[in-house]
Formats: sequence, C-alpha cells, structure tokens
Amino acid sequence: MEVEVRPAVEPDEGCAAQGPRALCSAAATVPVLQQDTEAPVLGFQQWEAVHERRSRGQSISAIARELELDRKTVRGCLRQAAWQPYQRAEAASLLDAHRQWLTERAPEVNYSARILWQELRVQRGFAGSYVIVRRAVAPLRLAASVAALTQCRFETAPGEQAQCDWGQITVPLGGVRTEIHVFVMTLGYSRRGFALGFLHERMPDLLAAHEAAFAHFGGRCEFLLYDRMRTVVLGTSGGKPRLNPTFAAFATHWGFTPRLCQPYRAQTKGKVESGVKYVKRNFVPGRVFRDLEDFNAQLAAWQAEVADLRQHGTTHQRPIDRFAQEARALVPTAGHPSFLQAMVRDRVVADDWLVSIDGNRYSVPFALIGKTVQVVREGGSWVIRHRGAVVAEHAVLAGRGQLSVRPEHGPGAAARNARQRYSAPRTSAAAEPLHEVEVRDLALYERLFDAERVEVAV
Repeated sequence: MEVEVRPAVEPDEGCAAQGPRALCSAAATVPVLQQDTEAPVLGFQQWEAVHERRSRGQSISAIARELELDRKTVRGCLRQAAWQPYQRAEAASLLDAHRQWLTERAPEVNYSARILWQELRVQRGFAGSYVIVRRAVAPLRLAASVAALTQCRFETAPGEQAQCDWGQITVPLGGVRTEIHVFVMTLGYSRRGFALGFLHERMPDLLAAHEAAFAHFGGRCEFLLYDRMRTVVLGTSGGKPRLNPTFAAFATHWGFTPRLCQPYRAQTKGKVESGVKYVKRNFVPGRVFRDLEDFNAQLAAWQAEVADLRQHGTTHQRPIDRFAQEARALVPTAGHPSFLQAMVRDRVVADDWLVSIDGNRYSVPFALIGKTVQVVREGGSWVIRHRGAVVAEHAVLAGRGQLSVRPEHGPGAAARNARQRYSAPRTSAAAEPLHEVEVRDLALYERLFDAERVEVAV
C-alpha cells in the first residue's frame, strides 16, 4: 500500500513559481545533506548525455534544466575526461594494521575466520570483534574459490613427476572389520597408478611401498610429490621444510627429489587424490577378503584388468597406452639394491638377549648381552651379525609387539643339555655309581620357555 507523504506546510505562491522541484523554506522541516558534502553520482548514460549536449553548444544551465540536474553536478561532470564510477571512501577499521598479515595467513588456515580472530587477539593484540574479521575474510575466501574454479590444470612431461598419498579403507578381513592403509602412486603424465595395502603407515611401510611401486613401473620419476606426512617431513626450519632423515636417505639412495604440497592446497596433488578415491569407489565395493595378502592380490588384478584399461576422464586415453610413452622416460630401477635390505641398523642387545626391530623383538645368543649387533633385512628375513659373523636369523614378523625367540640362544641351555645327554655316568673313588642324572628332551625346555614367555606377557 502506497502512502502519499505531504509537507506539513503548504508551499506558498512564491515557492510554486520556482517550479516543481523547488521546496519552500517553510516546508523544509527535514534536515538534508548539503550538496557540497557529497555530489550526486551520474551514471554512464547521464555522463554521456551531459557531454553530448555540451558538444552541441548548450549552456550549463540549459543542460541542468533539461536533465534535471544541479549546475554544480553538470560542471563536475564536464571536468571529468572519462566517466568514473562512484567509490565510497572506506571508513577506518581496527583491521587496517593487520590487512597484509590477514591476506597471507588466511589461506594457511583454510580461511577460517574463527582461527584468524583467535590468532589476531593472542599474537597481534587485536581488540576488535569476531564479526569484523569474518566480514574481512569473506571476500578473500570468495576470491580463492573463484581462482580454484578457473585455475589451469598442471600437466607434467613423461617421467617428470609422480604423486604419492595414503588412503584409508575399512574392509572385512576374514570376517573382521579392519582398517587398511592403501598407498597410491600416480604417474603425472600417463595417470597410471599403483596401489598396495598395509596395516599401518609407518616408515618401513612407506619405503616398502615405494620400492614395490618402482618395481611395478620398472622405473621412477625425477620428482615425487607428497603432502606433509610425518614420515616425509618433520617440520620447517628457517622457513624451509625439514625432511625426515630416514626418508631423505631413502630419496638419496634411489636418486629422486621429494617435493611437498603447499599447506591446505590439496588440489596440488589432485591426480593421486583422484586415484585414492577411484580405489575406494571402484575396487572395494562388494568384495570379500581373507587377509591382507588376498586384499593385495585382488587389488593387483583389478589394477591390471580395470584401472589400467579404463578411459581416463582427463586424458581421454587408457593409462596403459600413455604409459608406453612415459615408460621410456622413467629412470630404470631394475637391479638397483633395495634400501630396506641395504640399510644396516645398529642394535644393542638387551638383558633379555633380545633386539628390537620395527616394534618386534628377536633373540640373539646370550653371550652378546650389552654388545652392539648389526641388523640387515635380506628378503623376508632379518640377518643379525656381530663383528661380521652371522649370529642369528629370523623371519620378519608382521605387526608390532611380537617375539621371535630361538631356544639355542638361551643362557647355556643347549651346551648344558648336550653334555647331559651324551656324557657317561661318573663313579666315585670306591667304584660305587653315583645317582644317575635324568636327561630331558630339549623340547621340554622349549615348552617351559614358551610358558614363561606367556606368563611374562600377561
């Protein structure tokens, strides 16, 4: 419903004679801004109309009457060589001293206004409200979203770069719901991928996954891209990332250069992110696995029969076809010694004549307590040496917290029982036989040792 608002006092005849736009002094009961305070803003069409009429020789007064503008507005318009849109002067803000910091810090915390507000208060003495920060962050977040939509896909040359990441999948192994950690390496050019499941994401798992991927592809790329996982990078020092020493030695051993994604920029490793999602969505549904070995066997078959042969959504080619070109650019790895097997680990033998390797414990001869031994992985076994001589060998145990103990490593058990078994009964000086010592089978000592070990574990 429209309401007509009439002036409180009717205009007099003198006021009416000034024209319909005039307002008599008696009716001016509402305060208005002075025209000199902020000149009216003309749109582009009005600006063109003023300049077009002036070019025809019309006076400023005539232009003002025809277009119903103030003469000061017309003069100001004629002084502008080009039309300029109106820009309101920004009011001073408590954030003015922190604008640059806010622009640099916002992407690092994923444009979280709450985190930025807390850091401003604690670190920079900001006294403003959360609402001020939220309003300032909104255009930054919008600009980042637009940039993400319009950014160009980063493509790499054959053999230049591969991307690596972990993905977690919960599947039934032998009827028990188990979380599998799937390592995925995706070649940047061909998009051919390699995936392998593990029970953990520890350093030995990461290194074993790399060596399996190199064997699968028959070579490696010049650069490998990672996010900031702890097994790869420990943090920053002087503004530069500090690589995990073991992983740095692994990269040197194989000759590739690790590269790290920018914080909170997951799209920089989008190829492998897509590969992880592809494994989760295409491989896992509807499958049943007996154990981890069966999981990896089915995964390898799926990669060869499905993943390598699909039409890739970005390249519109099969990864195995593009790999034929990329394979020639990879650095060959066949015949290169394994880092895990070449790495010698020093271990000090504990008082229980055990050494700890990757979370499990393995026995060595009792006489080596307190001495340093060298451990090397050869295939599926740990070979333990002391002064160059092999003193023990154990099969590699899966998982953590497990024991592998050999009875012959115990404190003299083998030698003592050998003497008892093969020695003849001794007699006294009076030629009377002594009491016969009972000779027991070594298996009995093994059972006793197992029982003691269970008791200690409980």
